Amino acid sequence: MLLDYVLDMLVYIGIFAILAISLNLEFGYTRLMNFGKVAFFATGAYTSALLSMTGASFIEGMAAGMLISALLGLLVALPTLRLRADYLAIVTIAFGEILRLFFLNEVWFTNGPMGIRGIPQPLYSVFDNDYMLFYVLLVYTTLIICYLFAERIVNSPFGRVLKAIRDDEEAVQAFGKNTCMFKIKIFIIGSSMASVSGSLFAHYLAFISPDMFYPTVTFSVWTMMVIGGSANNLGVIAGAVLVQVFERGTRFLKDFVVLPIEPSNLRVILIGLLLILFLLYRPDGIIKEEKNRGLL
Repeated sequence: MLLDYVLDMLVYIGIFAILAISLNLEFGYTRLMNFGKVAFFATGAYTSALLSMTGASFIEGMAAGMLISALLGLLVALPTLRLRADYLAIVTIAFGEILRLFFLNEVWFTNGPMGIRGIPQPLYSVFDNDYMLFYVLLVYTTLIICYLFAERIVNSPFGRVLKAIRDDEEAVQAFGKNTCMFKIKIFIIGSSMASVSGSLFAHYLAFISPDMFYPTVTFSVWTMMVIGGSANNLGVIAGAVLVQVFERGTRFLKDFVVLPIEPSNLRVILIGLLLILFLLYRPDGIIKEEKNRGLL
């Protein structure tokens, strides 16, 4: 029982760490205010789930989810990234809710509020009793790949331009760089990576429904990034660990301790207090950004 609980928590930490890295690429390094991250998480989940129900493999479903999320990211980015940052925030949060309502109401396509059940789990028949352990390895292999990919981006000339755009976009434009194109590219990359975490989420639970993709998912990921350390990929992974320990751990406290309030409410209170304390006393997060100098 305890081992299953630990493995379950590890799976959630890994999935949300990937989602947090994708947000960090957009905001931490480029200052793109994406408040609709859950939309691309849900796109990956639904695309992979629907295709797998028709006989497609896990890899094919994940790849299709990445492609569709990239296209949706492009459609969102094109009309908004030329405007002020707050417009992107408004558009993305609205897009997330529009997509969730689409999944909720299009019963013919997504089974509406009843959700999609019986999503095939990759290699389940092979590992069977050790499946939780296998899935932990699958999630963390994917996390390592995403982390190394993100590090490669931010330490490349492309990444240095992104950080320069974050710090002073007008100066970058003076060097002749098309800053809008750079922002669109990183938004597409972040959207595709978010889709990967959604695919892992759907196949782990073998069930998804629209009520799993409320805007609170986005704000939970923002909390992970702020607490862990914006513009540091190791930091956001640490933030995912901390937030998920609080989120998952409080659900089991009721089995050992008499609580004066509901565990779900306690979870929100504790994470809120944690966020406030970090903003007051450690605004750079658990691991702050490593500053380096480089030419564009």
